[in-house]
Amino acid sequence: MSCVFITGPAGSGKTTELRARIERAVAGGASAFAGAPSRSSLDALREGAGSGSSVTYGTIGDLALEILREPPGDAEPYAAPHIVDDLEAFVIFERAAEPLLALSWSEFVESDLDPEVPGLRAPQRFLESAFRLIRKLRDAQIGPERFLETALAAATNFYANPPNLVTPELLYYTKDAHRDSLTVTPQELQRQYRREVDLAKILAKLYGSYLDLQVRQGCLTARDAIAQAVRHLERLPAAVTAVLERYAAAFVDDAMDLTLGELILLQRIWGENLDGLTLAGDERSAISTFRGARPDRVFALPGERFEMTRQYRSPESIERACAHLTGAIAATGPIGGESSELTLFRAPNKRAEANFIAEYVGDLLRRGSPPESVALIFRSVTGVGVYEEALLERGIRIQTIGDANVLADRDALDALALLWNVRDPFRHEWLLRTLAGPAMALSDASVYALCAEPLDSQAPLFESESQSGAAARSGRWDPKRDVRLGWNVTHPEVDAGLAPTARERIERFRALLTQWVEASKTLSLPDLAQTIWRDGLARRGEPSSARAHRQQMTLTRLLERIAAFAAERPDAGLGELLEYFDARMESGLESLETDRGDGSVRIASVDAVRGRSFDHVVLPNVQAGAFPLWYVPDAFLYSPALGMIPKENVGDAETARTAKFSYYMFRAKTREAYNREERRAFVYALRRARRGALVTASGSPTRGVAAPEFLRELEVALRAPTPLA
Repeated sequence: MSCVFITGPAGSGKTTELRARIERAVAGGASAFAGAPSRSSLDALREGAGSGSSVTYGTIGDLALEILREPPGDAEPYAAPHIVDDLEAFVIFERAAEPLLALSWSEFVESDLDPEVPGLRAPQRFLESAFRLIRKLRDAQIGPERFLETALAAATNFYANPPNLVTPELLYYTKDAHRDSLTVTPQELQRQYRREVDLAKILAKLYGSYLDLQVRQGCLTARDAIAQAVRHLERLPAAVTAVLERYAAAFVDDAMDLTLGELILLQRIWGENLDGLTLAGDERSAISTFRGARPDRVFALPGERFEMTRQYRSPESIERACAHLTGAIAATGPIGGESSELTLFRAPNKRAEANFIAEYVGDLLRRGSPPESVALIFRSVTGVGVYEEALLERGIRIQTIGDANVLADRDALDALALLWNVRDPFRHEWLLRTLAGPAMALSDASVYALCAEPLDSQAPLFESESQSGAAARSGRWDPKRDVRLGWNVTHPEVDAGLAPTARERIERFRALLTQWVEASKTLSLPDLAQTIWRDGLARRGEPSSARAHRQQMTLTRLLERIAAFAAERPDAGLGELLEYFDARMESGLESLETDRGDGSVRIASVDAVRGRSFDHVVLPNVQAGAFPLWYVPDAFLYSPALGMIPKENVGDAETARTAKFSYYMFRAKTREAYNREERRAFVYALRRARRGALVTASGSPTRGVAAPEFLRELEVALRAPTPLA
């Protein structure tokens, strides 16, 4: 049986048809695997589906783990695979890179490699760029040896026969600030070639060291599990038979998001043409190609195709706006307006924009729309506090899902501060947060008093040598200054100088600290956290208010993280937990927050609403840099055809950019491809609306050269009296 593709535009019923096929396949008792590339897509597929036990739902990564954990016959399972997220994998990667940063590799000692390579002058940035590259290589099933081989061969081909770097088209495309990168001599190209070769060798060795350390620790990310499962199936053909016997049928939703590694895994099981597999998706809705998705490879496979042509979800004006933005049609006459399903609004500033949105959402709720039927969809939910605050001020319950780091939330920080106070009261940044927080609410004068010496303090008769040395190094007269606040909070020496109310609060807090320290010796980490938060946190708002609900949701998410940490590390204490959180707090690799289904207005990133739809959708902050996000290339790129493409010139260079990077940007048109994907993401978000949509921005639009202005395009189309070219 050949592969079956269910294709069609958003809202045409692809997922509904896929669910129906799943139900028909298992009606006779056969087992089936129903999956998707992402967790959000999987949740949408499972929502509303039957509860038959013969259907196994999972991501492609879940399928890979199942293959590794349950080998056929007498074969040995993969050595205790422990799944970690990207942030924990990056910690392992940093450990693998320590010899590189210390320049202790033998290649450096023997001068086989020059450490002056692009990006390495800024070690943290270099590691982040290298880790992102390695993630993409893992998704593409490219190992260290193949990576180095292709990089060296491509570098030789490029520099042995360099392209014409002074064509008018290339010069015109390149920004004025970087045109000097194209005026290079043969000697300069040779120098850049040597740097590029060294960079490729360093990255290949770092890649191999990282994989070796991963194997020794038994830690896998989902993409690592997929790569390992592919090798497992190649080495053990009986494992393929076991999967096919376990699942008589298999279905995958949102197939346009499949990475090359996920596609290869499916091909190892169901054959090169995926015979017997049913895929649903829309290549025009692909919004993850810059993160490794390969819809071109997926939808190029042969198979039986069912095209869903009718669009059932979005109103006509929204569909016309989407078609205009994608170039499918030219707008003729109004495509929206106050009386239609599509409303456009531009505010003078972000606060005014947030207030308008909050009033709009409040009006929808007053007219009977359930809160869960309304969603604010952003490209990214980092930095959306002004919109959250505007909704909370009006008593509207919210739930933020997507790429939000719960550890950076203000309620989470207040909760973590109390844990740090128990662990180390001399971490003054956390202590100050507690003292100034809503539970203690000490004034600046009270905090100043807690930083002072006791009124009857006695000057030391002798000063130790270590104290005088510390004072000289720090430039301070008093070496106790670094610990005085924590000391005065935990000891009553300056209590007499505090106002009565402040003194009472400090005394209570001091007593609680003593109780919490004792409790930490017997309670588990989750129980300890709950005890501390119950005693020391102030509720935000009334018990049933929107603010209290948001705080409770944040604490629930945080407690789940603590419980998961305690389950994985049963012998770890409070200090290890806080160090773990400390590492995750500022990271952009923090895992997604998922939907809790609690009857709130959703504030979500586009990726978090994969497969979802809402009665009313709001797309705020639709302006360059926010939606779409700016295109910022990494310190180095990789192409199988061109090899490594360093962005920055180093060493004796006279230009900031390398010639190869400027050429690649022109040849591949990466910025334009990125903006096209951002346009698809915007259209995808707009098509989540079943009844109406509001698109907003603030300030004046830019010219739309580096990034398009979607709201401006819709505003122009709205006013256009004649067809747009």
